[in-house]
Amino acid sequence: MTRNSINVVVAGATGFVGLDLVYLLSKHPCTKVINLCAQKNIGKEINKFDKRIKKKFPKISKIDSVNWKNVDLLFLSLPNGEAQKLINKLYNKYTNLKFIDLSADFRLENVSKYKSYYKKKHSAKNLINKSIYSITELKKNKLKDYRIVANPGCYPTSIQIPLIPLFKKKLIDYKNITIDSKSGFSGAGKNYKSKFKFKNFDAATYAYSVKNHRHMAEIDQEFNKISKNIMYTFNPHLIPSFRGILSSIYVYKKKDISLKKIIKVLKSFYKKDFFIKINKPNSQMGTGNVIRTNNCEISVCQTRLKNKIVIFSAIDNLLKGAAGQAVQNMNILYKFNETSGLK
Repeated sequence: MTRNSINVVVAGATGFVGLDLVYLLSKHPCTKVINLCAQKNIGKEINKFDKRIKKKFPKISKIDSVNWKNVDLLFLSLPNGEAQKLINKLYNKYTNLKFIDLSADFRLENVSKYKSYYKKKHSAKNLINKSIYSITELKKNKLKDYRIVANPGCYPTSIQIPLIPLFKKKLIDYKNITIDSKSGFSGAGKNYKSKFKFKNFDAATYAYSVKNHRHMAEIDQEFNKISKNIMYTFNPHLIPSFRGILSSIYVYKKKDISLKKIIKVLKSFYKKDFFIKINKPNSQMGTGNVIRTNNCEISVCQTRLKNKIVIFSAIDNLLKGAAGQAVQNMNILYKFNETSGLK
């Protein structure tokens, strides 16, 4: 049954992603935000941190002050390792409460992989099989069966959206795939300067995590569901831009497959999906069209090598890569209009 309105709590409301999430919820016709939670700045107004937020919201409070009996949905925009602790406390006690986690805590089905990539023991192992990893366009028909939604990472979102349909249709070679992704530095969070030894974030480009970026774990997991033979290399870069991701994905198409065929398949696969935009063949593109939107824009281009193509995929890392997709998942979960709060 479709709900007219739900009561929402946001944990981690003052981070880059949290603020975008609160801003989107301020425009949503079917949500009532009853608590905005953070560790610091208790008692302050949320619009002190983001002037775009015009709606009157409760002042920032600690998570301990929430009356969970009145809450339908909890968004968790917390550091890795924190969401699992909170969900573990609440899941069985409040059976009507649902969760959308924007961290990595429920993205990986294998707890040993989680420990390997995130250097933490998982404290809610019993709930992993009760969660669903959801790029909305790929999982929307399954969301209704779950109370815990794992929002995917920003890089994996930009990568899986163009590649999954092509893998399923076997239009491209599973091997020799090179993924080169460039992200605005907001993807590293508000403490980005302390996380890297880099200097001049506003004026320089940096390659990092060459061998084992954390997001590779979830990419591997989802690709392996299609085929164990998919082989790729992935390298992320931080660019002198606040937001946006451009992934350049180099693949070999099957010899008898044309560029037009690949584009036709992508368009057909996403024909009912408002936020996926497929460009004409060989269209140049960047992040300019997707900044501050929940869109994913895709261009497929021929390289100088006959069977080698490059697929460009652009998203806003804070929206389609995080807060926007979280709201999109919420809309599907509660049978709201999928675009509510996002257009």
